[in-house]
Amino acid sequence: MLREALADNPKTGMRSVKGGVTIDGKPAIIGQQVGPGQRVVTAGDGEAVFVIGDDAFLQRENSEFGMESGAGIVVLRYLTGKILSVFGTGAKQLITPTATIGIRGTGCYIEAEPDRTYFCLCYGGAVVQPNANPAMSKILRTRHHEQPLIISSSAAQDAMLPAGVINHTDAELVMLEALVGRKPPFDGQDRY
Repeated sequence: MLREALADNPKTGMRSVKGGVTIDGKPAIIGQQVGPGQRVVTAGDGEAVFVIGDDAFLQRENSEFGMESGAGIVVLRYLTGKILSVFGTGAKQLITPTATIGIRGTGCYIEAEPDRTYFCLCYGGAVVQPNANPAMSKILRTRHHEQPLIISSSAAQDAMLPAGVINHTDAELVMLEALVGRKPPFDGQDRY
């Protein structure tokens, strides 16, 4: 069902490809569709901007991203690297090496590494659960980058710590939202 919906939407697919970018091991090209079961990988010089349905992504260098669907929820796997994402309505589950994050209609930035995840809920709502200590689950609601976190692979009480805003801008969020016909909820002035 999701694959058919993507095929009917002319906005979906690769919108920008710079440097080394592959989909399932083959060079990505502008307009190419990205859907469930596929992996997008960027090399050290790579960057990709793509749209999947009502969601848009800016994937930076040295990053790997995949998508699955089933049981009424879309699962997005942030395997490694840096990805800025904006999401339309509908429940989604974001999986990183150290956290599971449930979201709906939000914007977020993730830097995923084997032992830690940087997560900025740029706006919207999310439930963040550290994989090593699920009891530390936290509900976030933000309007403009108020609660960035570092989520580690440690089961200790400091597995989820406050962080600052890094490596993403309001202008990038505005650009991604524009690709799917929306505006972010903040005032649109660059502050980050």
